[in-house]
Amino acid sequence: MRWRILALLFLARVGAGFQFQTMGSVGTELSGAFGLDNAEIGLMIGLFMAPGLLLALPAGFSGRFVSDRMLVGLGLAALALGGAISALATAPVGIGAGRVLSGAGFVIAGLYFTKMVADWFEGREIATAMSVLVMSWPFGIAMGQVGHTWLTEIHGWRAPFAVASVWCALAALAVFTLYRPPNGLPSGAGTWIKGLLPHEWGLVVCAGTAWGVFNAGYVVYLSFGPSMLEAQGMGTLAAASVISVGSWLMILSGAVCGQIADRFGRRETILAICTAAAVLSLLLLKMPGTGLAASLLFGLVGMAPAGVIMALAGQAVAPERRAFGMGVFFTTYYAIMTASPPIAGWLFDQNGVPDSAILFGAAIFALVLPVAIIFRMLKTGAAAEPLKETA
Repeated sequence: MRWRILALLFLARVGAGFQFQTMGSVGTELSGAFGLDNAEIGLMIGLFMAPGLLLALPAGFSGRFVSDRMLVGLGLAALALGGAISALATAPVGIGAGRVLSGAGFVIAGLYFTKMVADWFEGREIATAMSVLVMSWPFGIAMGQVGHTWLTEIHGWRAPFAVASVWCALAALAVFTLYRPPNGLPSGAGTWIKGLLPHEWGLVVCAGTAWGVFNAGYVVYLSFGPSMLEAQGMGTLAAASVISVGSWLMILSGAVCGQIADRFGRRETILAICTAAAVLSLLLLKMPGTGLAASLLFGLVGMAPAGVIMALAGQAVAPERRAFGMGVFFTTYYAIMTASPPIAGWLFDQNGVPDSAILFGAAIFALVLPVAIIFRMLKTGAAAEPLKETA
Protein backbone atom coordinates (compact mmCIF):
# COMPACT_ATOMS: atom_id res chain seq x y z
CA MET A 1 0.00 0.00 0.00
CA ARG A 2 2.74 2.46 0.93
CA TRP A 3 4.36 2.17 -2.52
CA ARG A 4 1.05 2.95 -4.23
CA ILE A 5 0.69 5.99 -1.99
CA LEU A 6 4.24 7.03 -2.89
CA ALA A 7 3.42 6.71 -6.61
CA LEU A 8 0.35 8.94 -6.16
CA LEU A 9 2.34 11.58 -4.28
CA PHE A 10 5.15 11.44 -6.83
CA LEU A 11 2.83 12.14 -9.76
CA ALA A 12 1.05 14.92 -7.87
CA ARG A 13 4.29 16.61 -6.84
CA VAL A 14 5.55 16.55 -10.44
CA GLY A 15 3.08 19.38 -11.02
CA ALA A 16 4.95 21.63 -8.57
CA GLY A 17 8.23 21.29 -10.47
CA PHE A 18 6.39 21.70 -13.78
CA GLN A 19 4.80 24.94 -12.55
CA PHE A 20 8.03 26.24 -11.00
CA GLN A 21 9.99 25.82 -14.25
CA THR A 22 7.60 28.01 -16.24
CA MET A 23 9.44 31.19 -15.31
CA GLY A 24 12.89 29.80 -16.05
CA SER A 25 11.73 28.62 -19.47
CA VAL A 26 9.98 31.83 -20.59
CA GLY A 27 12.41 34.31 -19.03
CA THR A 28 13.93 35.37 -22.37
CA GLU A 29 10.49 36.00 -23.89
CA LEU A 30 9.38 38.02 -20.87
CA SER A 31 12.56 40.07 -21.05
CA GLY A 32 11.66 40.96 -24.60
CA ALA A 33 7.99 41.60 -23.83
CA PHE A 34 8.38 43.63 -20.63
CA GLY A 35 12.04 44.73 -20.59
CA LEU A 36 13.00 42.68 -17.51
CA ASP A 37 16.71 42.30 -16.70
CA ASN A 38 18.33 39.17 -15.28
CA ALA A 39 18.00 40.29 -11.66
CA GLU A 40 14.26 40.85 -12.20
CA ILE A 41 13.88 37.46 -13.87
CA GLY A 42 15.73 35.97 -10.89
CA LEU A 43 13.32 37.80 -8.58
CA MET A 44 10.35 36.34 -10.48
CA ILE A 45 11.86 32.87 -10.05
CA GLY A 46 12.46 33.54 -6.36
CA LEU A 47 8.89 34.81 -5.81
CA PHE A 48 7.74 31.21 -6.08
CA MET A 49 9.68 30.50 -2.89
CA ALA A 50 8.97 33.76 -1.04
CA PRO A 51 5.63 32.73 0.57
CA GLY A 52 7.46 30.00 2.47
CA LEU A 53 9.05 32.64 4.70
CA LEU A 54 5.61 33.54 6.09
CA LEU A 55 3.49 30.44 5.52
CA ALA A 56 5.64 27.42 6.39
CA LEU A 57 5.15 27.71 10.16
CA PRO A 58 1.38 28.42 9.96
CA ALA A 59 1.11 25.51 7.53
CA GLY A 60 2.82 23.31 10.10
CA PHE A 61 0.33 24.42 12.76
CA SER A 62 -2.61 23.79 10.40
CA GLY A 63 -1.89 20.07 10.39
CA ARG A 64 -3.28 19.89 13.93
CA PHE A 65 -6.73 20.88 12.71
CA VAL A 66 -6.98 19.95 9.01
CA SER A 67 -6.17 16.62 7.35
CA ASP A 68 -2.99 16.17 5.33
CA ARG A 69 -5.08 15.20 2.32
CA MET A 70 -7.12 18.40 2.44
CA LEU A 71 -4.05 20.61 2.84
CA VAL A 72 -2.23 19.01 -0.11
CA GLY A 73 -5.36 19.30 -2.24
CA LEU A 74 -5.70 23.00 -1.40
CA GLY A 75 -2.02 23.59 -2.05
CA LEU A 76 -2.19 21.99 -5.50
CA ALA A 77 -5.33 24.00 -6.29
CA ALA A 78 -3.43 27.20 -5.41
CA LEU A 79 -0.60 26.09 -7.70
CA ALA A 80 -3.13 25.71 -10.50
CA LEU A 81 -4.83 29.06 -9.85
CA GLY A 82 -1.53 30.93 -9.59
CA GLY A 83 -0.38 29.56 -12.93
CA ALA A 84 -3.67 30.61 -14.51
CA ILE A 85 -3.24 34.16 -13.17
CA SER A 86 0.27 34.35 -14.64
CA ALA A 87 -0.98 33.02 -17.97
CA LEU A 88 -3.63 35.77 -18.17
CA ALA A 89 -1.40 38.60 -16.92
CA THR A 90 -0.84 41.73 -19.02
CA ALA A 91 2.03 43.15 -16.91
CA PRO A 92 4.90 41.83 -14.79
CA VAL A 93 2.99 42.54 -11.57
CA GLY A 94 0.29 40.09 -12.64
CA ILE A 95 2.83 37.42 -13.44
CA GLY A 96 4.48 38.04 -10.07
CA ALA A 97 1.14 37.79 -8.26
CA GLY A 98 0.52 34.44 -9.90
CA ARG A 99 3.97 33.25 -8.92
CA VAL A 100 3.36 34.22 -5.30
CA LEU A 101 0.02 32.38 -5.19
CA SER A 102 1.57 29.31 -6.81
CA GLY A 103 4.40 29.50 -4.31
CA ALA A 104 1.93 29.66 -1.42
CA GLY A 105 0.34 26.48 -2.72
CA PHE A 106 3.72 24.83 -2.99
CA VAL A 107 4.54 25.71 0.62
CA ILE A 108 1.46 23.93 1.90
CA ALA A 109 1.52 20.98 -0.50
CA GLY A 110 5.29 20.52 -0.27
CA LEU A 111 5.30 20.41 3.53
CA TYR A 112 2.60 17.75 3.69
CA PHE A 113 3.95 15.71 0.77
CA THR A 114 7.09 15.28 2.88
CA LYS A 115 5.13 14.55 6.06
CA MET A 116 2.96 11.96 4.31
CA VAL A 117 6.00 10.03 3.08
CA ALA A 118 7.69 10.28 6.49
CA ASP A 119 4.50 8.92 8.10
CA TRP A 120 4.26 5.98 5.70
CA PHE A 121 7.95 5.03 5.61
CA GLU A 122 9.28 5.88 9.08
CA GLY A 123 11.83 3.25 10.11
CA ARG A 124 11.83 1.44 6.78
CA GLU A 125 13.31 2.51 3.44
CA ILE A 126 12.98 6.16 4.41
CA ALA A 127 15.95 7.38 2.30
CA THR A 128 14.68 5.43 -0.71
CA ALA A 129 11.14 6.76 -0.32
CA MET A 130 12.32 10.33 0.15
CA SER A 131 14.58 9.95 -2.89
CA VAL A 132 11.61 8.90 -5.00
CA LEU A 133 9.49 11.75 -3.67
CA VAL A 134 12.05 14.49 -4.21
CA MET A 135 12.82 13.22 -7.70
CA SER A 136 9.30 14.29 -8.69
CA TRP A 137 10.54 17.90 -8.52
CA PRO A 138 13.34 17.49 -11.12
CA PHE A 139 11.05 15.24 -13.16
CA GLY A 140 8.56 18.11 -13.44
CA ILE A 141 11.37 20.58 -14.08
CA ALA A 142 12.89 18.40 -16.81
CA MET A 143 9.48 18.15 -18.45
CA GLY A 144 9.28 21.92 -18.32
CA GLN A 145 12.78 22.57 -19.59
CA VAL A 146 11.96 20.92 -22.89
CA GLY A 147 8.15 21.07 -22.95
CA HIS A 148 7.79 24.69 -21.85
CA THR A 149 10.48 25.81 -24.30
CA TRP A 150 8.67 24.00 -27.11
CA LEU A 151 5.27 25.39 -26.07
CA THR A 152 6.71 28.91 -25.90
CA GLU A 153 8.19 28.72 -29.38
CA ILE A 154 4.89 27.54 -30.86
CA HIS A 155 2.17 29.18 -28.72
CA GLY A 156 3.92 31.98 -26.83
CA TRP A 157 4.92 32.48 -23.21
CA ARG A 158 1.41 32.08 -21.76
CA ALA A 159 1.01 28.43 -22.81
CA PRO A 160 3.46 26.88 -20.29
CA PHE A 161 1.67 28.52 -17.34
CA ALA A 162 -1.70 27.24 -18.59
CA VAL A 163 -0.56 23.66 -19.23
CA ALA A 164 1.17 23.42 -15.84
CA SER A 165 -2.03 24.68 -14.17
CA VAL A 166 -4.07 21.88 -15.74
CA TRP A 167 -1.62 19.28 -14.38
CA CYS A 168 -1.80 20.76 -10.86
CA ALA A 169 -5.61 20.87 -10.92
CA LEU A 170 -5.82 17.19 -11.89
CA ALA A 171 -3.25 16.31 -9.21
CA ALA A 172 -5.34 18.09 -6.56
CA LEU A 173 -8.35 16.01 -7.52
CA ALA A 174 -6.34 12.77 -7.48
CA VAL A 175 -4.84 13.34 -4.02
CA PHE A 176 -8.14 14.43 -2.52
CA THR A 177 -9.96 11.33 -3.76
CA LEU A 178 -7.26 8.63 -3.47
CA TYR A 179 -4.92 9.39 -0.54
CA ARG A 180 -5.33 7.53 2.77
CA PRO A 181 -3.19 7.98 5.94
CA PRO A 182 -1.39 4.97 7.48
CA ASN A 183 -3.04 3.06 10.29
CA GLY A 184 -1.84 3.75 13.84
CA LEU A 185 -0.36 7.17 13.06
CA PRO A 186 0.18 9.29 16.23
CA SER A 187 -2.20 12.23 16.10
CA GLY A 188 -2.21 15.52 17.93
CA ALA A 189 -5.27 16.90 16.19
CA GLY A 190 -7.14 19.42 18.27
CA THR A 191 -4.41 19.68 20.92
CA TRP A 192 -2.14 22.57 21.76
CA ILE A 193 1.32 22.45 20.23
CA LYS A 194 4.05 22.54 22.87
CA GLY A 195 6.83 23.18 20.37
CA LEU A 196 10.02 21.35 19.55
CA LEU A 197 12.54 20.05 22.03
CA PRO A 198 15.75 22.14 22.24
CA HIS A 199 17.88 19.68 20.28
CA GLU A 200 15.13 19.30 17.65
CA TRP A 201 15.39 23.01 16.81
CA GLY A 202 19.06 22.63 15.96
CA LEU A 203 18.48 19.44 13.98
CA VAL A 204 15.59 20.77 11.92
CA VAL A 205 17.36 24.07 11.11
CA CYS A 206 20.44 22.14 9.96
CA ALA A 207 18.26 19.85 7.85
CA GLY A 208 16.47 22.85 6.31
CA THR A 209 19.77 24.60 5.59
CA ALA A 210 21.25 21.54 3.88
CA TRP A 211 18.13 21.12 1.78
CA GLY A 212 18.02 24.84 1.00
CA VAL A 213 21.59 25.22 -0.27
CA PHE A 214 21.33 21.94 -2.21
CA ASN A 215 18.23 23.13 -4.05
CA ALA A 216 19.52 26.68 -4.45
CA GLY A 217 22.54 25.31 -6.29
CA TYR A 218 20.21 23.23 -8.46
CA VAL A 219 18.07 26.26 -9.33
CA VAL A 220 21.17 28.26 -10.31
CA TYR A 221 22.18 25.38 -12.57
CA LEU A 222 18.72 25.27 -14.15
CA SER A 223 18.32 29.02 -14.52
CA PHE A 224 21.77 30.06 -15.71
CA GLY A 225 23.22 26.84 -17.18
CA PRO A 226 21.36 27.36 -20.48
CA SER A 227 22.66 30.96 -20.66
CA MET A 228 26.20 29.66 -20.25
CA LEU A 229 25.76 27.23 -23.14
CA GLU A 230 24.05 29.87 -25.29
CA ALA A 231 27.00 32.22 -24.66
CA GLN A 232 29.20 29.47 -26.11
CA GLY A 233 27.13 29.46 -29.33
CA MET A 234 24.47 26.81 -28.63
CA GLY A 235 20.84 27.39 -29.67
CA THR A 236 18.12 28.07 -27.08
CA LEU A 237 16.26 24.73 -27.38
CA ALA A 238 19.52 22.77 -27.65
CA ALA A 239 20.90 24.44 -24.52
CA ALA A 240 17.70 23.73 -22.57
CA SER A 241 17.79 20.11 -23.73
CA VAL A 242 21.41 19.60 -22.65
CA ILE A 243 20.79 21.10 -19.21
CA SER A 244 17.62 19.00 -18.82
CA VAL A 245 19.70 15.81 -19.17
CA GLY A 246 20.88 16.31 -15.60
CA SER A 247 17.31 16.49 -14.32
CA TRP A 248 16.25 13.35 -16.17
CA LEU A 249 19.23 11.35 -14.94
CA MET A 250 18.84 12.36 -11.31
CA ILE A 251 15.43 10.70 -11.23
CA LEU A 252 17.18 7.34 -11.57
CA SER A 253 20.38 8.16 -9.68
CA GLY A 254 18.42 9.60 -6.74
CA ALA A 255 16.50 6.36 -6.22
CA VAL A 256 19.70 4.30 -6.50
CA CYS A 257 21.51 6.57 -4.04
CA GLY A 258 18.65 6.23 -1.56
CA GLN A 259 18.89 2.44 -1.78
CA ILE A 260 22.64 2.57 -1.16
CA ALA A 261 22.18 4.83 1.86
CA ASP A 262 19.44 2.60 3.34
CA ARG A 263 21.49 -0.58 2.90
CA PHE A 264 25.01 0.52 3.72
CA GLY A 265 24.78 3.86 5.54
CA ARG A 266 27.92 6.00 5.03
CA ARG A 267 25.72 9.03 4.40
CA GLU A 268 28.49 11.60 4.89
CA THR A 269 30.78 9.77 2.47
CA ILE A 270 27.96 9.77 -0.08
CA LEU A 271 27.39 13.49 0.43
CA ALA A 272 31.12 14.27 0.13
CA ILE A 273 31.42 12.45 -3.20
CA CYS A 274 28.18 13.78 -4.65
CA THR A 275 28.56 17.43 -3.66
CA ALA A 276 32.12 17.43 -5.03
CA ALA A 277 30.69 16.15 -8.32
CA ALA A 278 28.01 18.87 -8.31
CA VAL A 279 30.63 21.59 -7.83
CA LEU A 280 32.79 20.11 -10.58
CA SER A 281 29.79 19.94 -12.92
CA LEU A 282 29.11 23.66 -12.57
CA LEU A 283 32.76 24.46 -13.15
CA LEU A 284 32.76 22.29 -16.29
CA LEU A 285 29.87 24.33 -17.71
CA LYS A 286 32.29 27.24 -18.01
CA MET A 287 34.48 25.27 -20.45
CA PRO A 288 33.36 25.25 -24.11
CA GLY A 289 32.37 21.84 -25.42
CA THR A 290 31.83 20.21 -22.02
CA GLY A 291 28.14 21.03 -21.51
CA LEU A 292 26.85 17.49 -22.03
CA ALA A 293 29.59 15.95 -19.88
CA ALA A 294 28.80 18.44 -17.11
CA SER A 295 25.09 17.64 -17.29
CA LEU A 296 25.76 13.89 -17.20
CA LEU A 297 28.00 14.20 -14.14
CA PHE A 298 25.52 16.55 -12.47
CA GLY A 299 22.57 14.19 -12.93
CA LEU A 300 24.31 10.86 -12.29
CA VAL A 301 26.30 11.89 -9.22
CA GLY A 302 25.89 15.53 -8.19
CA MET A 303 22.16 15.49 -7.52
CA ALA A 304 21.89 11.83 -6.49
CA PRO A 305 21.79 12.44 -2.69
CA ALA A 306 18.59 14.51 -2.74
CA GLY A 307 16.64 11.89 -0.80
CA VAL A 308 19.49 11.36 1.66
CA ILE A 309 19.36 15.07 2.50
CA MET A 310 15.55 15.23 2.64
CA ALA A 311 15.51 12.20 4.96
CA LEU A 312 17.22 14.40 7.57
CA ALA A 313 13.90 16.22 8.01
CA GLY A 314 12.15 13.01 9.00
CA GLN A 315 14.94 12.12 11.43
CA ALA A 316 15.02 15.53 13.13
CA VAL A 317 11.64 15.56 14.92
CA ALA A 318 9.44 13.01 16.70
CA PRO A 319 6.25 11.99 14.81
CA GLU A 320 3.88 13.84 17.16
CA ARG A 321 5.72 17.12 16.45
CA ARG A 322 6.51 16.41 12.82
CA ALA A 323 4.02 18.81 11.20
CA PHE A 324 5.36 21.78 13.16
CA GLY A 325 8.93 20.58 12.63
CA MET A 326 8.32 20.52 8.88
CA GLY A 327 7.16 24.12 9.18
CA VAL A 328 10.51 25.12 10.70
CA PHE A 329 12.36 23.00 8.13
CA PHE A 330 10.63 24.66 5.19
CA THR A 331 10.93 28.17 6.63
CA THR A 332 14.71 27.73 6.63
CA TYR A 333 14.62 26.20 3.16
CA TYR A 334 12.49 28.96 1.67
CA ALA A 335 14.64 31.73 3.16
CA ILE A 336 17.64 30.34 1.27
CA MET A 337 15.69 29.61 -1.90
CA THR A 338 14.08 33.05 -2.05
CA ALA A 339 17.39 34.90 -1.78
CA SER A 340 19.55 32.77 -4.07
CA PRO A 341 18.09 33.36 -7.59
CA PRO A 342 18.09 37.20 -7.31
CA ILE A 343 21.69 37.12 -6.04
CA ALA A 344 22.73 34.91 -8.97
CA GLY A 345 20.84 37.17 -11.41
CA TRP A 346 22.47 40.29 -9.93
CA LEU A 347 25.92 38.72 -10.35
CA PHE A 348 25.03 37.95 -13.98
CA ASP A 349 23.99 41.57 -14.58
CA GLN A 350 27.13 42.97 -12.94
CA ASN A 351 29.45 41.07 -15.27
CA GLY A 352 27.26 40.63 -18.34
CA VAL A 353 28.13 36.92 -18.49
CA PRO A 354 26.74 33.94 -16.54
CA ASP A 355 30.13 32.82 -15.19
CA SER A 356 29.75 34.54 -11.80
CA ALA A 357 26.23 33.17 -11.32
CA ILE A 358 27.51 29.65 -12.01
CA LEU A 359 30.38 30.12 -9.53
CA PHE A 360 27.86 31.28 -6.93
CA GLY A 361 25.91 28.06 -7.49
CA ALA A 362 29.07 25.99 -7.00
CA ALA A 363 29.85 27.82 -3.76
CA ILE A 364 26.46 27.14 -2.19
CA PHE A 365 26.56 23.49 -3.25
CA ALA A 366 29.80 23.18 -1.28
CA LEU A 367 27.96 24.06 1.95
CA VAL A 368 25.87 20.86 1.97
CA LEU A 369 28.48 18.58 3.54
CA PRO A 370 29.55 20.77 6.50
CA VAL A 371 25.92 21.39 7.45
CA ALA A 372 25.17 17.64 7.29
CA ILE A 373 28.17 16.96 9.56
CA ILE A 374 26.83 19.46 12.10
CA PHE A 375 23.45 17.65 11.94
CA ARG A 376 25.14 14.33 12.72
CA MET A 377 27.05 15.84 15.64
CA LEU A 378 23.85 17.28 17.12
CA LYS A 379 22.02 13.99 16.61
CA THR A 380 24.79 12.02 18.28
CA GLY A 381 24.87 14.44 21.20
CA ALA A 382 21.09 14.21 21.66
CA ALA A 383 21.22 10.40 21.64
CA ALA A 384 23.99 10.39 24.25
CA GLU A 385 22.17 12.77 26.61
CA PRO A 386 19.66 10.23 28.04
CA LEU A 387 22.55 7.81 28.68
CA LYS A 388 24.30 10.45 30.81
CA GLU A 389 21.11 11.01 32.79
CA THR A 390 20.71 7.31 33.61
CA ALA A 391 24.40 6.69 34.35
